[in-house]
Amino acid sequence: MLAFLGLLTIVLLLVLVMTKRVSPVVALIVVPIVTALLGGFTSEIVKFITDGIQSIATTAVMFVFAILFFGILMDAGTFKPIITWLLKVAGNDPARITVVTAVLAMIVHLDGSGAVTFLVTIPALLPLYDALGMRRTTLATTVALAAGTMNILPWGGPTIRAATALEVPVTELFNPLLVPVMCGLLTVLVIAYVLGVKERPLVKVPAQTSPATDSYAEQPGSNLERPRLLWFNLLLVIGSIAVLISALAPPHVIFMVAFAVAITVNYPDLTIQRERIDAHAKAALLMASILFAAGCFTGILKGSGMIGAMAEAAVAYIPASVGNHLALITGLVAMPASLLFDPDSFYFGILPLLGTTATHFQGSALEVGMAAILGQMTTGFPVSPLTGATFLLIGLTGVDLGDHQRKTIPLAFLVTLVMLLVAVLVGAISF
Repeated sequence: MLAFLGLLTIVLLLVLVMTKRVSPVVALIVVPIVTALLGGFTSEIVKFITDGIQSIATTAVMFVFAILFFGILMDAGTFKPIITWLLKVAGNDPARITVVTAVLAMIVHLDGSGAVTFLVTIPALLPLYDALGMRRTTLATTVALAAGTMNILPWGGPTIRAATALEVPVTELFNPLLVPVMCGLLTVLVIAYVLGVKERPLVKVPAQTSPATDSYAEQPGSNLERPRLLWFNLLLVIGSIAVLISALAPPHVIFMVAFAVAITVNYPDLTIQRERIDAHAKAALLMASILFAAGCFTGILKGSGMIGAMAEAAVAYIPASVGNHLALITGLVAMPASLLFDPDSFYFGILPLLGTTATHFQGSALEVGMAAILGQMTTGFPVSPLTGATFLLIGLTGVDLGDHQRKTIPLAFLVTLVMLLVAVLVGAISF
């Protein structure tokens, strides 16, 4: 009975979210409560929800303050000189331009927002691509690969969701993947260079100036920018990430302190501080609400025993030869799964079941989570029709969705395979 109710809960979540009948937040709260009531649970539901929310509270706090931290640094113009310099370095050689495109997208995606990455990177570079006659699909693909791979960062949406669903610290999930992710980013740069070389025959008349640099330079400077604090802000970013990876302090503490320092130093005026927090509050609140709703969902499924019952039922039907390699299989299908599942339904509905099933085969739920974030809505998010960011990307570049997917999907899958192979070689994921 519990296994059936658990399956019904996941199916209802997938249907309601993917058909857009209700918002993910509502579905994550209402669906498990209804199925728990059908299972005969009453007053216990309150405890299930409370336990679930408590288990993800620190993760939600980390995400909120990470969004505010990087948002403040973006407001202060911390990365603007770097962007300007990169655009100058690009020059008129297509190979250099595509590599700079990838690096620029990686830097801008530090805040974890695909929309911001596309809004900053594409308008800055599109004039240069057009002036040299380079294909816009190359621009879209390069930006997508860079942003997708960077989305694996500890404060990225998929990694946060995976850590929440599995109830593990985000650093425990990400740190073993540091080397694989670095190899993935290097792979993106190599792919960008190859794409640029292929563009060279298309360049008929080299431009005499850099339209991208000119276009970016013409953008009016904001009175929020703090050029005098450039090095302080950069050191603050580097220091925060270093402490995060080294696990010297919990992630939520790191970003709370980093945010407090950043906003106090850059904007000591209290009125401006309130304005800056308000400006970034929407993104932070949206994700936080999803995470707390997910705490309700996973709390009920685990507390009621539905997840355990489904896993036991799955063990009876999954051959041992498959179950013993569940993490590896998850890694192989993670990127294509981005075309079928939105991040909320996959990470909160499917991943806990996969993780629990893996443990029945003496596997590791943590490894399943690591494998999932190597592709599901990371490398896969900028090609998925289930994300608004994909349509923003193709809208800004003016390319057809089909053309973008045909060119980008095989390369995104390649990046995932490289990271998965390295993860296996370094022992992060068992073969």
